[in-house]
Amino acid sequence: MKLLIVEDDLAMQTALQRALSSRAITVAVCGDGSLALPLWQQLQPDVVLLDLTLPNVDGLEVLSLARQQGLQTPVLILTARSTVGDRVIGLNTGADDYLAKPFDLDELEARLRALHRRNAVAIAEPNNEIIQAGQLRHSKHSGAVYCNDAVIDLTPRELALLVPLISKVGHAVSKEQLFKLVFPNATEVQYEAIEVVVYRLRKKIAGTGVNLMTLRGLGYLLKEEANT
Repeated sequence: MKLLIVEDDLAMQTALQRALSSRAITVAVCGDGSLALPLWQQLQPDVVLLDLTLPNVDGLEVLSLARQQGLQTPVLILTARSTVGDRVIGLNTGADDYLAKPFDLDELEARLRALHRRNAVAIAEPNNEIIQAGQLRHSKHSGAVYCNDAVIDLTPRELALLVPLISKVGHAVSKEQLFKLVFPNATEVQYEAIEVVVYRLRKKIAGTGVNLMTLRGLGYLLKEEANT
């Protein structure tokens, strides 16, 4: 991963460069807002770690100009401005994540790598290869199911159940159809076995912003929660 750190505090800049470089991250640094955008364009980093309080050009302006010029590099804002209003402004300007000072180095690294992975998936796969509902994301290409950036460990039958439901979010899929997909050519499996798979899948996707609902007489339905 190539990382550009835009931070004017020399001690912070040096500490981050040393610590992250030791964790197999290629780090470039910049301490001046007026130089950040040209360096960003030149280096084409995988992720940008951007402080808001910079000399000459404020970090928010750097971010705004970058987005206006079509630079879609994931940006994690790192700043002492910790109010909700500042976070909202940063995210609305085009930031992808926000971490307030002081921070934990392990958390910072985890967030940087998460942004890198998410961007790599988006580049590698066209939008029509990814199905999303709530915090769930199904990759048609790899077959994997993610909650945000973490892979959910599903059995083949649980995956066979989830795929048709996530492909038709908000629409019922009949129990008969799902049974055929989950238990193909299984002549000795009892019809009620589908309910066991539903129960197990429901537990695994709890808290992901979607609900697996049972519709009596109709089948099952995957519904996004209102606040996702």
